[in-house]
Amino acid sequence: MKVSVKSKDELARMRDACRLTGEIRDICAAAVEPGMTTADIDAIVRDFCAKNRAAASFLGYAGFPGAICVSLNDEVIHGIPSAKRTIMPGDLVKLDVGVCKHGYNGDTARTVGVGVTDPKLLALMDVTRKSLMAGIAATGPGVHLGDVGAAIQKVVEDAGFSVVRDYIGHGVGRTVHEDPPVPNYGKPGKGFVLKPGMTIAIEPMVNAGGCGVSVLEDGWTVVTDDGLPSAHFEHTVAVTDDGAEILTVPYDY
Repeated sequence: MKVSVKSKDELARMRDACRLTGEIRDICAAAVEPGMTTADIDAIVRDFCAKNRAAASFLGYAGFPGAICVSLNDEVIHGIPSAKRTIMPGDLVKLDVGVCKHGYNGDTARTVGVGVTDPKLLALMDVTRKSLMAGIAATGPGVHLGDVGAAIQKVVEDAGFSVVRDYIGHGVGRTVHEDPPVPNYGKPGKGFVLKPGMTIAIEPMVNAGGCGVSVLEDGWTVVTDDGLPSAHFEHTVAVTDDGAEILTVPYDY
């Protein structure tokens, strides 16, 4: 496994790409409303990238047909935008987007509740967000990825939810998926050791029920095996000399 350590110039390029990624994430989140289709969200991303002379990192990646992944309710990740998929009141909408600028990528995700009032769904989103922030707080030089995963796992499981294990975070840089793998579970003191200049995407995917997931016949969309909802939050971060810097622009939840 070869993990890249970014120079100051590379980190500057990463910050620019990640700033755009965070910006379009929040534009999409603000736009989500009942009656729009997931293809409408995809169009927003394509227009944004064109205006900013950037590329949608996911478009065409391993054949993915969309500029953003939009996953609803029991869909965990990798939902394909579709003009036939309409967002309804009560939906959990997961927005996962990447932008490439200056040859570097940002990767981020957030979950939007469309008029959600169910306490269990609100708790699911809140716990997933808190687990992301716990993972980021645990990140730093000399830290094992097992420490990061354990911090995420504790927040999730203490709340009675489950961490998806089949899909995990990853390094980010010249490509949107690089080494090292970044699990959302683990044992303290175990796993790869982080160094300053490394850039990783931390992205807990948390299920209301069991951790089991499957891929639909479209070859992309990942759903929970028990049909219960899932939430997803993600930031790209840089390991610094004394901790971690959130590159994809912190946001209010």
